[in-house]
Amino acid sequence: MTLLEKTLAAINGADQEAAAEAKKRLDCLTKPLGSLGMLEEMAMRLAAVQQTVFPQIKGKVVMIMAGDHGVVNEGVSAYPQEVTPQMVINMLKQGAAINVLARQNNAKVVLADVGVMGAPIEHPEIKQCKVRAGTGNIVREAAMTEEEAITAIEHGIRLVNEEIDNGANLIATGEMGIGNTTPSSAILAVYSAAPIAEITGLGTGIDDSGFREKVSVIKKAIENNKPDPQAPLDVLKKVGGLEIAALTGVILGAAARKVAVVVDGFISGAAALLAYKMKPECRDYMFGSHLSQEPGHRLMMELIGLKPMLHLDMRLGEGTGAVLTFNLLEAATKIISEMATFEQAGVSTQS
Repeated sequence: MTLLEKTLAAINGADQEAAAEAKKRLDCLTKPLGSLGMLEEMAMRLAAVQQTVFPQIKGKVVMIMAGDHGVVNEGVSAYPQEVTPQMVINMLKQGAAINVLARQNNAKVVLADVGVMGAPIEHPEIKQCKVRAGTGNIVREAAMTEEEAITAIEHGIRLVNEEIDNGANLIATGEMGIGNTTPSSAILAVYSAAPIAEITGLGTGIDDSGFREKVSVIKKAIENNKPDPQAPLDVLKKVGGLEIAALTGVILGAAARKVAVVVDGFISGAAALLAYKMKPECRDYMFGSHLSQEPGHRLMMELIGLKPMLHLDMRLGEGTGAVLTFNLLEAATKIISEMATFEQAGVSTQS
């Protein structure tokens, strides 16, 4: 069996008995029933993931996968392709938004090059996982071969396994890749009956003319490649991205190891959707983070069955929304483990 096959075979549903026990405890705490809303839901879901009534957050890691896209040649981005390696270097120098937010949350940043254009970026902290230097132009050809797609997925699996082996038990997904909202919209379009213009956004800030061209590009990419929605790997290789493939692997790998993974925005959502289509049980281990400004993100989350926790009008990527959610998940673990019960506090219960 390949690493991908072994990982898929290892994924099963989270422990719902632990979730039920966690609910019993939450209902005994000194508060009206359900009054902490989504914090209680998070606590129950974390209990199911970790198979204990008292889940804990130990090691936090945001995993950023970087890759370029041939479709940028069609004018779908307001920024040139050289921004991808420039931003990767900025992250390595601790100058990006994700570095700031990760430091605030005591989270480790792991950055991997799975498909950045040009020569390998020389830096001791980068994970060298380049499958190829950017995807094909999806208007004219498939993004990658099936072998390349599997290789990128397996890079993500190996990377997340390494972090889990080193003590991580909360993973966030992040990405860097100019033009990557275009393949993400294409992936969503394959699985949705919604008009492409309604699930496509402005990405890095294109104008109205650029938006119309982007919608046209996505339509052509789907018409020319004919991705099969019944075969997620086919969708990925035809209209996806290398960083999206690696993030799919991160999500599947975390689920196989029974570790919670927080899904960032639109691009991470595309990876989550593919992972869900490959193995629906992995949804139990995914947590939605924020609702992106990208118009298709809400639908993407609904297709998976995830609830975004934050509504901040963000559309940066990098894992920023996911890392901001770490604090809420930690708060949920503190509530269930540190609050007093009615009996302990000597407080009368509801009549």
